[in-house]
Amino acid sequence: MSFLNIEIKAYCSNPEQAEHYLLQAGARFAGQDTQEDIYFHVPEGRLKLRRGPIENNLIFYRRTNQEGPKASEFILHPVQDSSSLQTLLTQALGVKVIVRKNRKIFYLHHTKFHIDEVPGLGHFVEIEVSNLHHPHLEETQMQNDCREYMRALGIKEEDLVAVSYSDMLLEQASGNK
Repeated sequence: MSFLNIEIKAYCSNPEQAEHYLLQAGARFAGQDTQEDIYFHVPEGRLKLRRGPIENNLIFYRRTNQEGPKASEFILHPVQDSSSLQTLLTQALGVKVIVRKNRKIFYLHHTKFHIDEVPGLGHFVEIEVSNLHHPHLEETQMQNDCREYMRALGIKEEDLVAVSYSDMLLEQASGNK
């Protein structure tokens, strides 16, 4: 079964300020995760294996690259043995890129927030309004919630990032930065 995220990613010049807002607003801090996202070659969409102390999932998603709130259709499968799955997927599909990040995870109502540090790229904040655990949410409400949190966090249009960390790292590796 697929679910819907309305999400943004933005450069974050002051991660401490973003964290302070979330805690003051009553967000639940789920912890700090040192994550590794292994992206595999697939004919469409994106397939990644997320490995970390908190989150371990196989995730397939489709999303357009655009700045501002964007829809992402996703399928999430929890993974127990990520090492053997990584070996299988690497041999079957090949690794496209690996993204390593330090991530603080917060939840506020039906919204998940990430405050990320990605080596070589910098600090970011992500907002994901999802119907994963709230199937009654409609896309319009999710868009409105995402925009409201953008305003509350002081995210400006020029801070928004249209692409994924994987795209940014691939571009950096190709020398097109």
